[in-house]
Amino acid sequence: RMQSSRSKPCSCPSLKLREVASMYFTMVAAFLVILVVALQGSAPRQSDFPYKVPLDPQGLLELSWNVSYPEQAVHFQLLIRELQFGLLFGMSDRGEFENADLAVLWSDGHNSYFGDAWSDAKGQLHMDSQQDYQLLGARRTPEGLYLLFRRAFSTCDPKDYLIEDGTVHLIYGILEKPVRSLQAINISALHGGLQRVQLLKPNISIPELPRDMKTMEITAPDVVIPSQETTYWCYMAELPEGFPKHHIIMYEPVVTAGNEALVHHMEVFQCAAQFDSFPRYNGPCDSKMKPDRLNYCRHVLAAWAMGAQAFYYPEEAGLAFGGPGSSRYLRLEIHYHNPLVFKGRRDSSGIRLYYTATLRPYDAGIMELGLVYTPVMAIPPGEDSFVLTGYCTDKCTQLALPAAGIRIFASQLHTHLAGRKVVTVLSRDGRERQVVNADGHYSPHFQEIRMLKEVVAVFPGDELITTCTYNTEDRSRATVGGFGILEEMCVNYVHYYPQTQLELCKSAVDPGYLHRYFNLVNRFNDEEICMCPQVSVPQQFYSIPWNTFNRDVLKSLYGFAPISVHCNKSSAVRFP
Repeated sequence: RMQSSRSKPCSCPSLKLREVASMYFTMVAAFLVILVVALQGSAPRQSDFPYKVPLDPQGLLELSWNVSYPEQAVHFQLLIRELQFGLLFGMSDRGEFENADLAVLWSDGHNSYFGDAWSDAKGQLHMDSQQDYQLLGARRTPEGLYLLFRRAFSTCDPKDYLIEDGTVHLIYGILEKPVRSLQAINISALHGGLQRVQLLKPNISIPELPRDMKTMEITAPDVVIPSQETTYWCYMAELPEGFPKHHIIMYEPVVTAGNEALVHHMEVFQCAAQFDSFPRYNGPCDSKMKPDRLNYCRHVLAAWAMGAQAFYYPEEAGLAFGGPGSSRYLRLEIHYHNPLVFKGRRDSSGIRLYYTATLRPYDAGIMELGLVYTPVMAIPPGEDSFVLTGYCTDKCTQLALPAAGIRIFASQLHTHLAGRKVVTVLSRDGRERQVVNADGHYSPHFQEIRMLKEVVAVFPGDELITTCTYNTEDRSRATVGGFGILEEMCVNYVHYYPQTQLELCKSAVDPGYLHRYFNLVNRFNDEEICMCPQVSVPQQFYSIPWNTFNRDVLKSLYGFAPISVHCNKSSAVRFP
């Protein structure tokens, strides 16, 4: 059907289409009514839909889904706990209600209708001439209405969203009054929102777990979630005295019942071994009371984001913790997202680590790819998609990787607020061979460690190239690289085995060439940019008048100028 619709131009008059649509809806309406009556009773089995996420902060809408790679389709199950007069559910580029691809359930007060629709740039809804959200069933249970429907990854319909690997921005809207028709739905008046998920989960077989496996929960100690939209909460935990080396082989979230819609993401970090002790702390991460030493707890042991499942290490590797040369101190960080500003909610969420004393053949390692944290890499203001690239070069991998290579099995992409896309590719002998991880709808508000669909082998002499795309349309001055939230990063933390000494393989433009760029801008410019040594690189960037010439020359500079490469061991010492 996909081929035929492509090859034959559609010549049907709109009247026919309308009749077809109305027939379709009458059928669907009858079908829905019959279904709702016929399927009173049991809720669908959990096992059929392994992935689950609350859509709204109150938890009235709950989405479960499964992915069929043979069929190239996603099956959705939407639980609507308090159904009023219908619902919009769909996908869009970054979670907007304009230019969105939607499945709509609506009622005119007498009959219920379901259909595939799209919204234009003004947010007006239109029935889709090609119906690609296929309704499979609806059933009423004591919990609410379950709606089951299916959607192919790719539909060859220009009005439809292409479901790809990486982040998907799901949107929902609740209809609180009956509507005469689909076109009468006013999107701007809806009670709605967005939820980010990775829809296309990898189809990974779960490794066998050892008999001597133990668990340890790193959880918040019954904290009161602050009554504000965003909180990062920090809590210090410690391993028992003399805790020997173990391997973490999996971990999973522990979320306090009732707080599923508030716990946005969580990470467990291990502290630096150079300090004998760390102060206890339990409070907001941005509080003035937080001891500075906690900034030395940055080595990620586990990271979870909403919608993610348990994380498994491959059966031949585990993440080492405990033992000599490893800190006993751990920092739990929880991001609470509380847009409805609930007061007095208590929380003991966290992460459950599964570990074993029977060490696996390999220690897993984490390596940073991308750009060095430096202001020499900058993004002009007012850009809708400005690209920066960081290189892990063949010279570095030649020096630092073992002859048998390493295996990358998971990856966590990271930028600050302007990041929109991130991709890492593997290149061998000057040719791109494989995508390591790509997210074309990346959001800085949704960062999780993702298991890769297939393990990527990297050998000495290979290159790993990480490219980030940024949007600075809402900014009036240049955005420079750095640690601040309004500065930028371009990083891919890759999880691999066997662990090597290489902890960081990144690049930035050669500072001497950047200096030449500032000189050039000066020669073409009326107002002098002070090039004096005492003026910092960020100050120089802030004083550039961003005309087309200055933008284009900076783009070209980043494309062709020599790079300085950081090929570092964990002690921050560079490989020779």
